[in-house]
Amino acid sequence: MSKFDAVFVGLTILDIAGRPVVEIPAGGSVQFIEQIRLNPAGTAAGALVNAAKLGISTSTVACLGEDEKAEFILGAYRRLGIDCSLVQRTSNKETSATILPVRPNGERPALHCRGASDELFVSEESFDEILDCRFLHHGGTGLLAAMDQGQSAKLLKAAHERGITTSFDLIAPNPGTLELLRPLLPYVDYFMPALEEAAYISGLTEPEDIAAFFHDLGAGCCIFKDGAQGSLLFKDGKSIRIPSYQIVASDTTGCGDSYCGGFIAALAKGYSVEEACLVGSAVAALVATGLGSDAGLVDWQQLQAFMANTPVNA
Repeated sequence: MSKFDAVFVGLTILDIAGRPVVEIPAGGSVQFIEQIRLNPAGTAAGALVNAAKLGISTSTVACLGEDEKAEFILGAYRRLGIDCSLVQRTSNKETSATILPVRPNGERPALHCRGASDELFVSEESFDEILDCRFLHHGGTGLLAAMDQGQSAKLLKAAHERGITTSFDLIAPNPGTLELLRPLLPYVDYFMPALEEAAYISGLTEPEDIAAFFHDLGAGCCIFKDGAQGSLLFKDGKSIRIPSYQIVASDTTGCGDSYCGGFIAALAKGYSVEEACLVGSAVAALVATGLGSDAGLVDWQQLQAFMANTPVNA
């Protein structure tokens, strides 16, 4: 029996979000806002905290600095019961962090400081400990300088060979992202980018063509997150539109990451892939009602009540 239901590897950030920010004040003047919040975030951490809230056993592989930002993240993890034994620390760089001035309509431009996540590196000697799980989620390729040199592919391959279900997400793709993905995708069971990101990387526009492009590169199942439009599941040659839930969005920060966390938690609880996508959609909706990438979600029971009582968008 595996030690953990799921292990989350990759980009781990401290988000400092404030809302509503209409404009940045000129000079040294002050603008008063309603709320400021700190929370762990990033393509690994944002999925992790939401999965942990849903009651599955979790651990994380991340690199943090020797600073107050790291202590905040670790404190939040421990309160959620997340195992931190695989977390690395470095004195070379500060913990990765982002400042998010959230606009009144929920949009959030980002000011990001790359940091310790670039130094995350897992050696083959640590694979046995990391892969003592049923699900492995990898997030952040392109912002993981050390892992992006080939070690991410080795880890995903080792997980795949052991029969561990793998999922994968990314952020901020650039012209070099496709070459980073090529050695990874043959070992990814669930490829879960935003539809906009997938279109950019593939150079294609039609979702079916985009999914075929990534299937041809080896990805097992494509799930494209599409904001208020829900998500698209491509599996066994079929396309299924997963609806979003009817909510008033307050902050869309981390909704895609939280979708992944809900999806993984649902799979771990025995749900089908399509059902797990709907759970992911519900988690993302709840997160959008608060501030930060884990806001709005309390636990599995609250999520089930939300899904039973909230209509979906047609």
